[in-house]
Amino acid sequence: MTELKSYTKVGNSVKKCIFVVNIFIFPQIISRQCSTVIQVKEVISVFQGVSALNLDAKGRMSIPAKHRDALALQCEGRITLTRHPHGCLLLFPRPVWEKHREQIAIWPMSARAWQRIFLGNASDVDMDGVGRILVAPELRNAVGLQRDVMLLGMGTHFEIWDSVQLAENEAQAIAGGMPDALSNFSF
Repeated sequence: MTELKSYTKVGNSVKKCIFVVNIFIFPQIISRQCSTVIQVKEVISVFQGVSALNLDAKGRMSIPAKHRDALALQCEGRITLTRHPHGCLLLFPRPVWEKHREQIAIWPMSARAWQRIFLGNASDVDMDGVGRILVAPELRNAVGLQRDVMLLGMGTHFEIWDSVQLAENEAQAIAGGMPDALSNFSF
């Protein structure tokens, strides 16, 4: 059994619910306070926003509270990290990664080098009790992560960047102008 907390704004107050998740009959969530059973077919979170974080001396990174509960619900804190050729790490909830992994595994031999980049560098990690993950030294070195990092929500996954490198990449992108593929895009 795993316990999850949920906070919902109701009018001018905040409703706190404590859910007990039976992982043996998952996806079944049993609410202690409401005594109701909610059937969950699939939990998909949309991650967005940026968080400035620090790696500790052991290479651990704290997942921000706004994403921690969603990751606990979606994948029970089971995460996969892998390298991206643009110079960052990708952080996937394990179920999302497993879908990508299946697709990558069937790429043709002509894409073997790209399989090595994505699959060969993949590392399964679990959030600890306080919401931290350990970023392996090999992955940190591969993309040049120092102490100050940025976590960017990218929809179904996250990117982890060295803060200096991200600022340089964003400045180059802005200086290069809007790509043609986005010429019709507007807010």
